[in-house]
Amino acid sequence: MSTAKRKQLFSYDSQSFYDEMFDSIGGIRDHYQSIYAQFAKMSPSNQAARQQALQQRMIEEGITFTLYRPDQSEPLERTIPFDYIPRVIAATEWDKVDRGLRQRVQALNAFIHDIYHNQHIVKDGVMPRRLIVSNTYYRPEMVSLEVPGGVYITASGIDLIRDEQGDYYVLEDNLRSPSGFSYLFKGRALMRELFHDLYLKNSVVDIERSLNAFLSSLRSLAPSGKRDPVIALLSPGAYNSAYFEHTFLAQQMGIYLVEGRDLVYKDHKIYVRSLDGLRQVDVIYRRIDDDFLDPLAFNPSSLLGVPGLMNAYRAGNVAIANAPGTGVADDKAIYAYVPDMIRYYLHEEPILNNVPTYILEREQDREYVLDHLRELVVKETSLSGGYGMLIGPAATEQEIAQFRKAIQANPSRYVAQKTMKLSTAPIMSNGAMAPRHIDLRGFVLKGTETHVIPGGLTRVALVEGSLVVNSSQGGGVKDT
Repeated sequence: MSTAKRKQLFSYDSQSFYDEMFDSIGGIRDHYQSIYAQFAKMSPSNQAARQQALQQRMIEEGITFTLYRPDQSEPLERTIPFDYIPRVIAATEWDKVDRGLRQRVQALNAFIHDIYHNQHIVKDGVMPRRLIVSNTYYRPEMVSLEVPGGVYITASGIDLIRDEQGDYYVLEDNLRSPSGFSYLFKGRALMRELFHDLYLKNSVVDIERSLNAFLSSLRSLAPSGKRDPVIALLSPGAYNSAYFEHTFLAQQMGIYLVEGRDLVYKDHKIYVRSLDGLRQVDVIYRRIDDDFLDPLAFNPSSLLGVPGLMNAYRAGNVAIANAPGTGVADDKAIYAYVPDMIRYYLHEEPILNNVPTYILEREQDREYVLDHLRELVVKETSLSGGYGMLIGPAATEQEIAQFRKAIQANPSRYVAQKTMKLSTAPIMSNGAMAPRHIDLRGFVLKGTETHVIPGGLTRVALVEGSLVVNSSQGGGVKDT
């Protein structure tokens, strides 16, 4: 089929963005050839039937996400929007991404250990101490505390984008309790079932062993190297937006799914209430924030955590993944220094670059940003999930004025970044392919060994022209 015929058939216009499936003249990239051929020959009725079957399976299995919006009186629970045209990453491309993710997490782990011990990076003038001690997620309780295996970041989600040349950039580091694992695994399972022919015709790296790698990473943290440790996933409960993921991971890994009330502190140890009585817990994979982990150590009004948990942790009788205090490196001002961390701790050049970032407490950066708000993305340093953001090119004059005031009042709370032209990938919309902006969340699992889940999770902005891909803001996902 000619380029003109393809564009006529699909009315597909990726404009000046890098498109994952089509090159700049409308040709199909080599690693997408069979995918394109498969969808091009599908009739509209076949497409609709498969989409309906996919949606029905997601409803049956309860693959949901809870949306919280200011204009809603109550949260909305819905199935995660799932587009069935998979994203394909060539093996040669993925090799670089894999190496870059490993390198980045290794440096971030070294950084977190350093700031809670000797703070060499501060003493050597690589980073100002103020950025650390004034950080919302800095936990003095972690100072001088040795964590099991020296692993602070067991599970991380590193968000990547591609620019108009197709080069990968790190957009954000998520190190507290990143989500999205369940959508990755369930999406692949449903696609294999409903689009089995796609996988027969393509050489796709399997992801199932990654669940074993996740469990192995948690097991490796067990105090005293127990061979068969008791592991529990600590959840805020059924009303949490990611509760489906909590139940999925606990079930798949064969570990306890618990809430704070299911755990008991006794004699500097943590126990889970089971049918056979109390069982000592060796590893807690927490999906609640630091503030709520232990009301005796952090927020005294928390009803979600376990009183005494930090005492058991300090005594070395339980491991917590991810370790308390890792959120320091989630901060978007700290993000700007990650390339320096890689050079400082690993003596290597970064394999994956950061998006160019302006630190607004620097006078020169702040003056430039205030003069160019219409062209930039501004982010509140301690927030994630698409909250606390200004996307300059899409903002109203009122929104720009509000952010200008906020920056002038408290510049250290914000960073600004160049507006990147996120790559696009086709979704199926009304029976035709249409380009939508995407990013990629790469998942890194760290224990005795480091494992990167092949492909990761592609998140897609389903609204035409939107750059916001977060599930919490209405975005969807793709199998990758």
